Amino acid sequence: MLEHYFIRPESTDRLRALLLGPALDRYAEWLASREAAKATALRHFQTLVQFSRFVERRGVRNFSELADQLDAFIKHRLRTCGKWCRTAKDRRKVRSDSRAPVEQLLRLVVPGFLGTVRQRPWPMQATAPGFLDHLRDERGTRPDTLRGYGHHMRVFERFLQSLYIVDLSELTPALVGRFLLESTARMSTWGRQGRAGAMRVLLRYLHRQGITASDLSRAVPRGRMYQQASIPRAIPWNDVQRVLASIDRRSVRGKRDYAILILLATYGLRSQEVAALELSAIDWQHSQFHVLGRKAGNSTTYPLAASVGEAIIDYLRSRPQCADRHVFVTLMAPYRSVGHWAVSGRASYYLRRAGVKVRRAGSHTSRHSCVQRLVEADVPFKQIGDYVGHRSEAATQVYAKVAIHKLRALTLGDAEDVL
Repeated sequence: MLEHYFIRPESTDRLRALLLGPALDRYAEWLASREAAKATALRHFQTLVQFSRFVERRGVRNFSELADQLDAFIKHRLRTCGKWCRTAKDRRKVRSDSRAPVEQLLRLVVPGFLGTVRQRPWPMQATAPGFLDHLRDERGTRPDTLRGYGHHMRVFERFLQSLYIVDLSELTPALVGRFLLESTARMSTWGRQGRAGAMRVLLRYLHRQGITASDLSRAVPRGRMYQQASIPRAIPWNDVQRVLASIDRRSVRGKRDYAILILLATYGLRSQEVAALELSAIDWQHSQFHVLGRKAGNSTTYPLAASVGEAIIDYLRSRPQCADRHVFVTLMAPYRSVGHWAVSGRASYYLRRAGVKVRRAGSHTSRHSCVQRLVEADVPFKQIGDYVGHRSEAATQVYAKVAIHKLRALTLGDAEDVL
């Protein structure tokens, strides 16, 4: 399988003559199955050749001994290839580039080898055992919400570590209040509410499990949220068009990002809905597409606008060939669907690049702008809510505050006609 990446026979002969020669063939097959780019594969093989020669000089003869040589090899690479490093970030890159291909190879040839565990463990497992199972199994918490809980718990864990508290039975209302006051000082109202809610769930669980003597959730203050207190962070439609016009569509990235942003702006879709869109959801024959599994638990069929269809077709002609059936995939192998965070990140990037100033720039900015445009076109709120997938009418009513054309008529004295 080395011939997939190396054209000259003498190159494959030299690789197969190494100690890791038999393993390199298997590794090449693994890379090809993941559709790895040739440049990436060649860079990894260069590192593996250096690793093979390094362990041969140290007298290693069996694959079972390779894992013990990994740390020494990384130090060797830092001495020989890391002379250009100026910062800690540079040194981390050298370590990562040295470790990643070797660990990938060892997972293939050394039974039981796991390597570096990249996923961060769930916080407070020792002090609050079973809390993750409680959230996932008893409360039925969604994966995205679980990640939010994990973030709040890590912040709380660091706070306790700073005070050298290892036993949660030592918690007091004063400590809980101090944590919330210090950790939410720079957070928005919604952020403070989210952290307070996560803390109440944790403290109730601790009391139920007998870890704390009393229910400290009562010590968590309940902030007051006023209905319709916020203003949607919409931007004028000419700014939306300016953002779309700023995208360079000569590259695959530009074509993909343009298709993503025009979907967000035209239909007011959420980032999760764009990321989850599959090729089978587009009905080209009838010029429509289906959005399934929306936040409200429903599905919607949209007419496929000509401009949107042309943008998607332009992207699909350059889309990487891969087995993934999602419309939007990453640009580097292994190809997989883009995450909703990437959709929002690209929207934020182009908003900043176009010089559009908006609070919390992201994919929801386009959603708000889409709804505001419908409001200004005098589309009934019920139809707007159905169009963008709102669960309740109250979620749509907030946009009544940005119906500028109606407010302008009121100030001009045409109140009776408007009302």
